[in-house]
Amino acid sequence: MPRIALVIEYSGNHFHGWQRQLDLPSVQATLEDAIQQIVKHRVVTVAAGRTDAGVHALNMVVHFDTEKNYPKEAFTFGVNHFLPPSIRIHQTYYLDENFHARFSATYRRYHYLILNTATSSPLLADRVFWHPIPLNAEAMQAGADFIVGEQDFSSVRGKDCQAKNPIRTVHFCKVARQGDLIRIDIQANGFLHHMVRNIVGVLLKIGEGRRAPEWVQEVLAAKDRTVAGMNVPPGGLYFDEVGYPEAFGIKAQESASDWCFSPQVF
Repeated sequence: MPRIALVIEYSGNHFHGWQRQLDLPSVQATLEDAIQQIVKHRVVTVAAGRTDAGVHALNMVVHFDTEKNYPKEAFTFGVNHFLPPSIRIHQTYYLDENFHARFSATYRRYHYLILNTATSSPLLADRVFWHPIPLNAEAMQAGADFIVGEQDFSSVRGKDCQAKNPIRTVHFCKVARQGDLIRIDIQANGFLHHMVRNIVGVLLKIGEGRRAPEWVQEVLAAKDRTVAGMNVPPGGLYFDEVGYPEAFGIKAQESASDWCFSPQVF
């Protein structure tokens, strides 16, 4: 049975996260319903990551199995016809059962956007986190450097996190400012529940000057969620990309929205 992999983009504003939920709109349920309009049988999708309510995605990879050998265009454009404007399929791949959207991944990447202005922007509502207190991006970067490496991230995991092991390896954590926007890019072999949003909360205290960059070491060493910063809102968080071994041939797709949020802009 062919395994289909889709690269999808979505706005999380109107969904209660990726995962299907009873009586609540989710990205998974909406996507599966649209796919079933094409294949005419029930499908179960598996995503590279489970985003929370309000979190967006630029290059989320999803797989499902079907006996239908339709052209790729049938899935890319045909399924898009049945999707709301808030979800779009950009690419379709035919693979085999050796591929798994979640377990075959070698890394995942997120970015978080902060609007650092005295007044908020109605046009960017639910797309960025508005933070009126002036932030020092250079100090935040100094703190972010302590995030990198294999460490116990218990202090920045959500209280409902179900992961058995809090150890993760962060490949990089970069902070950059362009005008009034601050972007935080972070890549790791995997993430704990709310890990990125809690890390941003830690860096905000440093950016405000309330803590020194070295405080990050104290936070992680404590292995205690109560010593860290706030859990920032989901609207500024974007699932950027997921990496796989080259043999699968899956690459992040460029799109207009991807360019708008590209690190090159910062």
